[in-house]
Parts: sequence; C-alpha cells; structure tokens
Amino acid sequence: MKRWAVVLIYLQVVSLAGTQPTFASDLKIRRADDHLQIETDQISARINTKGYVSGVAGGGLLDKKTGARDLGFGLHIMDFLMAPGSRDDGYAHPQFHGKIAKHYVEGPQICTQAKQLDPEVIHGEDFVAIRFRFTFTKPGQGYKAGSTWQQTLLFRPGVRYLFSAETITTVNDHDALFYRIDMPGHIQHREGDRFEKVWLSYHGEIPSSEFCRDFPPDERFLYQRNDRAIPQRMIRAYQVKLAGRPGPWLAGMTLDPAAVSEAWCHQRGYVCFIQELHQRPVKAGQTFGAAYIIGWFDDKDEMEAVYDRYRGKTRIVIESGRAHLR
Repeated sequence: MKRWAVVLIYLQVVSLAGTQPTFASDLKIRRADDHLQIETDQISARINTKGYVSGVAGGGLLDKKTGARDLGFGLHIMDFLMAPGSRDDGYAHPQFHGKIAKHYVEGPQICTQAKQLDPEVIHGEDFVAIRFRFTFTKPGQGYKAGSTWQQTLLFRPGVRYLFSAETITTVNDHDALFYRIDMPGHIQHREGDRFEKVWLSYHGEIPSSEFCRDFPPDERFLYQRNDRAIPQRMIRAYQVKLAGRPGPWLAGMTLDPAAVSEAWCHQRGYVCFIQELHQRPVKAGQTFGAAYIIGWFDDKDEMEAVYDRYRGKTRIVIESGRAHLR
C-alpha cells in the first residue's frame, strides 16, 4: 500500500479567472513512491517521478468540470536534442519521422530512458510548482554530452489549465540546434472513436476521420517555420468525445509562436503531436527554451483569449514566493 502525504496551503488568493476569490487550500499535493498527484479546484494531474517521466502522465489530466481526461501517453513530454542533416545514428525512419534529414545531438530520450526524475516542489502564495532537471549523458557523433534540461509545471487554482516551461543549457556550439517535445500530447484512438476533431491554429480544423489511416509527418499537416510569416498563435488542440458526443478541448499553446521550428500532426497508430523548437545558432553555455499553457477549454474563442493574455512569454519565473511568466 502506498503511503500518501498531503500538503495543504492555507493562504487566501485571487483566481487568475478573475472574479471570484478562491483559497490556496484548493491546491493539494499527494506524494507516492512513483508519482505526485496535484489537485486544484478545477483540475487533477498525475506527474510521474519514475517510469515514463516528464510532463503530466498519460490520462493524468482530469477536467473536473466535465470529467474529461487526455487521450495520450503524456502532456509536455521531453525527448532529446537534435540538428538538421542525416547521419548513420539510427534516426532515419520515413514512416515515423518523415524524409526530412535529422540526427541526434544528445540523448537519451528523457521520457523513456531517464527512468526517474527527482521533483523539486515549490509552494507559493497562490501556486504550486514542480521542477525537474536532467543532464544528457549520450552524445551524438561529434558532440559532447552534458547539456542540461529543466522543466517547470505551474498549477494555480481557478483555471482548468496549467502553465509549463523548459530550458536547455547547451554544452555544444551549433548553427541550428533544436529539441523535441510532445505538445500537447498524442491521441490514442481507433478510427477516431475517442475524439471529434483536431484544431491547428496555423491550419484549421481537421475531422477525426482524417486519421483513420497511417501517414508520415511530412505528408500532411506539417508546420515548418517561415521567419517572414510567423503565425499569430501556436495552438494545437483536440476535442474529446464524452459519451459519444463532442466534449471539451484539450489544448497545448506555445506562447511564443516563433519558438516552434517544426510541428507534426500525423497518424502512426495514434495521432502524433510532435513539436520541435529553437533550431537557431547556439554557443556552449547558452540557455534557451519556451513556455506553454496546457489544459481544458470549452471552445476556440476561450483558447484564443487565454493565449492572447500570455502571448510572447517564454519562461516561468519563481521568486520571493511568487510566480509569473516573463
């Protein structure tokens, strides 16, 4: 039997939603040997600390308003560091990865191979944050290992979403380094039985029927950054089905649209929501990253309104007992 420790915060706070006061006792953490369970008045989130790690665990984000859960393997899941151009390193797989030449810079893949991440839990006046760190240990051909990754997950009462961010501090010089994440997360389904549609803010709506056969990432719905035409918003979302009817939307929002270099939405037994970020010149010692909102929304208008409130933010800053996006 797992032994739980419950952490309660008793300070009165004001919700980001804006009109009704809420209490920090609406923020709770339960600790188990292999995960944390975060409870707010609006959502519940399981965060694995062992096994398949980083981000929110698959099926672990509950919308208390509707009872909906995410449909994939996890939300804001971290992979590895990469660069353009092919090498004989085992990456090439056209059906899964497409024909665009890329190679590994540093690994391992954090989600599947880190095995354990020790959480730092931070309590503030109106938030709870979870922070993970990892140092890459497997260099690609011609590179050094030792770059560091840090992820922060920030929970507040009064809203149906969480804030998240990561930073990468590189030990390699490169002219186009990027990293790969799942954002928001994949969709497990059988011929569209569990979701109604996908919405990509840079493309439009896509019915679930478009994902009934497998296709590679560069065949359909592929986003590639054009610095002369950055989209106004970078929102990737899917509408779940509840009791066979359209339910709420699960969205992942990258708050700086220019941070995303490539984004996939293809079918490979499940809908694969991959994002690649940065792909810019870096020098050893440089830190870069992005910030996100992940969670539940009733419609696209609500998503866009929340996005526009935080548009352009790139990191989560926690200082003096307070948290904000900068």
